[in-house]
Amino acid sequence: MKYSRMIYLSAAGLLIFTALAAWNTMARGAYESAEYKVVEKDGKFEVREYTDLMLVATRTKLDAQGRDGSFMKLFRYISGANASDKKIAMTTPVFMENDKSESAVQMGFVMPKEIADSEVPAPTGPGVEVRKRVGGRFAVVRFSGQMSAKAAKEAETKLRSWMESKGLVADDAQDSSGVETAGYDPPFTPSPLRRNEVLIRLK
Repeated sequence: MKYSRMIYLSAAGLLIFTALAAWNTMARGAYESAEYKVVEKDGKFEVREYTDLMLVATRTKLDAQGRDGSFMKLFRYISGANASDKKIAMTTPVFMENDKSESAVQMGFVMPKEIADSEVPAPTGPGVEVRKRVGGRFAVVRFSGQMSAKAAKEAETKLRSWMESKGLVADDAQDSSGVETAGYDPPFTPSPLRRNEVLIRLK
């Protein structure tokens, strides 16, 4: 009897997880995502080509996960806190670019292509700016779980090791570390279903 109950609970858990995974994939697909071209793929590692992207950005800390008010600053911008009083669709991913000191990062929302190709309205809220993310070639590793400074650093270490094995050289610019993280899911997404990435700009 106890064995049958365990089988039932395991099957029910698997069914729920499968349903959540399917729902999460559909939910993620509902948003416009930053376009890129895959140049090389090796399991969870990729080399990608990105075109220039326009971002609306603000300062934050990676481990804050937007709870320090940074996410809401950007959300208010796309909700109409801009010079055009224009509502702008949410996109994926949310980029976070490290600075050299690694004490803070810039959180950025990608502007939809239609907005980026016309004119990005100026922010009206404090601490928010519009900036260009210059395109180029990036080495990327994908991982699940909660995004944190520790998880991102572990992923970066693995990515740099893979880059070395491939003879890929990082472009560590003078004013930044050349390292970014990207998150594709809302905060309530279960850890195993989350899509996180670390990106390193290449020379």
